[in-house]
Amino acid sequence: MSGSEGLRANSSHFTLEGQPFRIQGGSIHYFRVPRAYWEDRLLKMRACGLNTLTTFVPWNLHEPERGLFNFQDQLDLKAYVTLAADLGLWVILRPGPYICAEWDLGGLPSWLLRDKDMQLRTTYPGFVDAVNLYFDKLIPVVKPLMFENGGPIIAVQVENEYGSYAKDDEYMPFVKNCLESRGIKELLLTSDNWEGLRYGGTEGVLKTINLQRLSFGAIHHLADMQPQKPLMVMEYWSGWFDVWGEHHRVFHAEDMVAVVSEILERGVSINLYMFHGGTSFGFMSGAIDLGTYKPQVTSYDYDAPLSEAGDCTPKYHLLRNLFSQYHSERLPEVPPPTERRAYDTVLIQQHLSLWDSLLFADKPYRSDRPVNMENLPVNNNNGQSYGYTLYETTVVHGETLHSGNNIRDRALVFVDRQYVGCLDYRTHELVLPEGKGERTLSLLVENCGRVNYGKALDEQRKGIVGDILLNQTTLKGFNIFCLDMKPGFIRRLMNSSQWKSDFRSSSTPGFFLAILHVDGPPRDTFISLPGWGKGAVFVNGQNLGRYWFIGPQHYLYLPGPWLRSGENQVIVFEEQKADIKILFAENPEHGKTIDVYKLPFCSLL
Repeated sequence: MSGSEGLRANSSHFTLEGQPFRIQGGSIHYFRVPRAYWEDRLLKMRACGLNTLTTFVPWNLHEPERGLFNFQDQLDLKAYVTLAADLGLWVILRPGPYICAEWDLGGLPSWLLRDKDMQLRTTYPGFVDAVNLYFDKLIPVVKPLMFENGGPIIAVQVENEYGSYAKDDEYMPFVKNCLESRGIKELLLTSDNWEGLRYGGTEGVLKTINLQRLSFGAIHHLADMQPQKPLMVMEYWSGWFDVWGEHHRVFHAEDMVAVVSEILERGVSINLYMFHGGTSFGFMSGAIDLGTYKPQVTSYDYDAPLSEAGDCTPKYHLLRNLFSQYHSERLPEVPPPTERRAYDTVLIQQHLSLWDSLLFADKPYRSDRPVNMENLPVNNNNGQSYGYTLYETTVVHGETLHSGNNIRDRALVFVDRQYVGCLDYRTHELVLPEGKGERTLSLLVENCGRVNYGKALDEQRKGIVGDILLNQTTLKGFNIFCLDMKPGFIRRLMNSSQWKSDFRSSSTPGFFLAILHVDGPPRDTFISLPGWGKGAVFVNGQNLGRYWFIGPQHYLYLPGPWLRSGENQVIVFEEQKADIKILFAENPEHGKTIDVYKLPFCSLL
């Protein structure tokens, strides 16, 4: 490839290697798919008739602590892009620094928020310095994979949907310069929804549009802005994401294919977002807040053409039929489906209360006033990013607790370790029971997911972010425990001799241990927790993500490669209501659905 001309946008259609080229792309995020399945998902993409893979790059995973970088194993971006090339796919890289993606803080690392004056997505010096150091590490990883060096990357996106944020006129030129000054010479793109197109571009960079419906003359609008330039829908939303407490959003296959067909007939390039959504494993799902805070579920199934577990859906087959009409040769065969198993129900064997587990957490931090998660002196002074934080102090009487909306996002409240109620973004007051003498007040605060889109991005510090009052008195003298439940903590738990076998479902909050025996080669499965309340599940130390009885998600995807033949440790962290059983199923249960095509766009968010 080297020496020939890369992707160009010099006329009304793209050219690649000097020949007319149409991008028929799809998004799959390497960080949402177990590495063992990268090849399967990309082969299914090729077999559907797509020629281009697009992926975001999550800064918060690649630099979890300032100056500490990870491009290994599940985060081996070089291996992922190289695999795409080996399978015959071109690549469009979307490196951020902000990615949205229904991902905690839109992919920005939470340690940025330790600076009380931080202004995200601007040319504020603290943000600029951090972006520069990140790109100093990222760009050398991807530069050898650029088209000019014989690699598959034919275009690079400058930031993401900045037109919907647009706080700083100098910011997009800064990000463009970050790429070009480090030697990126491929075609640069921006990506915005209809409203953001006016504000999101930067000089010399091709604009593309994100949409689901062909309303408002969106394509004409883009064409008018860039005469004699190729048209591209960078995100054609093939489905939608889910939030806790609402129905599962679906976009019917026939409605979707009708729009894709029209886009292709018009000669427009397209990227299906998502082609395969995968899973926001761990505590990485984000939240939306356009006036009301709504945390997103663990599954990123997205009602995409490939399901969360990689199944070819009716959407997939309709799209394959459609894209095949744009190929002169027969499409590759579709790989066979991945085998799944409904393992036998397992019973909880042992439990460990939250209070007993504090032995395995870092020593508590003593502070007169509450300190938000990000500013705790933990993780080499990078603060706490995800999970739970426990705040404990002493009270001498009952009466009313006032949070003043300083709980982010949800606190279980205990007096002498007995549950008394919940405070969150809706409930700011709680009457404590009367009692005599000094009593311990505990607030177990969960970061339910930082907002990933919109202006509320600037207010995403978590934990307790201000004073808590008892009547009119400010509470002081806190012990603060970081409970981010990282792999080291879970390992210490698993190896502990503190577990108790006299199981009581009332031993909450706490950790509940079961053993799953796998005969023969491990297969994919889905975990189901009827009778449980809210928490997270860890299998062999891997955090599968959050569950919550309010739905719509009532299962967690457990990939076969994360299991082993023989014994597997399953640990459930449950906040309030444990059961004795953990169930397994071959297929997920999505519950009640709602058709996104019938909803106004603003209500989706």
